[in-house]
Amino acid sequence: MLSKRAFNITTFIIRSILILIFLFAIIRGEWFAVLVSFGTFVLTLVPPRLEDIYHIKLPLDFEIAIIFFLFATMILGEIGNFYERFWWWDVLLHFSSAIAFGCAGFIILFYLNRTNKISSKPIWIALFAFSFAVSIGAVWEIFEFTMDQVFGMSMQKSGIVDTMWDLIVDVLGALIASLAGLAYMKGDQKSYISSMIATFIRENPKIKL
Repeated sequence: MLSKRAFNITTFIIRSILILIFLFAIIRGEWFAVLVSFGTFVLTLVPPRLEDIYHIKLPLDFEIAIIFFLFATMILGEIGNFYERFWWWDVLLHFSSAIAFGCAGFIILFYLNRTNKISSKPIWIALFAFSFAVSIGAVWEIFEFTMDQVFGMSMQKSGIVDTMWDLIVDVLGALIASLAGLAYMKGDQKSYISSMIATFIRENPKIKL
């Protein structure tokens, strides 16, 4: 797991890069880059604020993963044009986000089950986590289609081919997360994802949904 020192160094570097991009964008009059870099910087400050407001402690690995994802999506993807330069960039981000949403779905139902608000077997909790992540992926594809049709954007890139590959990797990511959650409930924390889930639950024993 990530050490506090490594986390601080990494977040400092990323936020410093965002500030530099923001300043250079202002100087060059690139207002889209100004908006994206500023918005991304603000979003990197959200996880610690959520901890303060809702008293939910995010493991450092969770928090740095969120920051990296924001940087990869908004800065490298949009400003760096990685979506056009590397065909697999969008696939990679869909895959990683599906794993994250799958973990979130599992954690939500796990706490509901532990506080006796529902009663469910581990396999059904894992199935919910899988369905939760895939559903979000499907809604996102609908959003991309709507933006392309209504505003003439190009979010779907190659149309149906892009959509299908996105959904396929969404399913794979969701499957990995749900299996990791199932493994955790069966006492197996050997995988990195199941160990992250275990860390989150261990550091947040009193969450009530």
